[in-house]
Amino acid sequence: MTSAKIVVAGGFGAGKTTFVGSVSEIVPLTTEAMMTDASTGIDDLAATPNKATTTVAMDFGRVSLDDDLILYLFGTPGQQRFWFMWDDLVRGAIGAVVLADTRRLVDSFAPVDFFEDRGLPYIVGLNAFDGRQPYRTEDVREALSIDQSVPIIACDARERESVKQSLITMVEYAMRQWIARREGAAS
Repeated sequence: MTSAKIVVAGGFGAGKTTFVGSVSEIVPLTTEAMMTDASTGIDDLAATPNKATTTVAMDFGRVSLDDDLILYLFGTPGQQRFWFMWDDLVRGAIGAVVLADTRRLVDSFAPVDFFEDRGLPYIVGLNAFDGRQPYRTEDVREALSIDQSVPIIACDARERESVKQSLITMVEYAMRQWIARREGAAS
């Protein structure tokens, strides 16, 4: 039995809590708090006008990909004022899923930069809001200046199988990165 840690990051309201909760085999630990007037003018609710809660620390879930691999999922808070926690949350992770809300793609720059700066393998999951994907993968890749080797996939954070496929893609990518580094070090 092998276990691995995966971080789920993204902007405010990108669907991280939903992503972790839709696939977790345990009741997910969430640190959701009611949004207050203190966030007025700080948190942009234009794309998510009905959002009433927000993650203030992390989300935690667990999923078995098969009989031999268990993933522990750690969802980050999306607001900038909570980013100081990210370094602790990524410690020991094999990789990350950057969950992107294409309605607010600008919110994906910081998570992408964070993982690139730390050399942590990541994939980008384009979360389908309203059941559709308004942009082509290559357009998102160009907009975020993401290398061709980094997987960008469509996903729906509400759908267990879609999330599971995203996690499989993340694990496979992290394994390829690890093998490439190992082979590079051996030569």
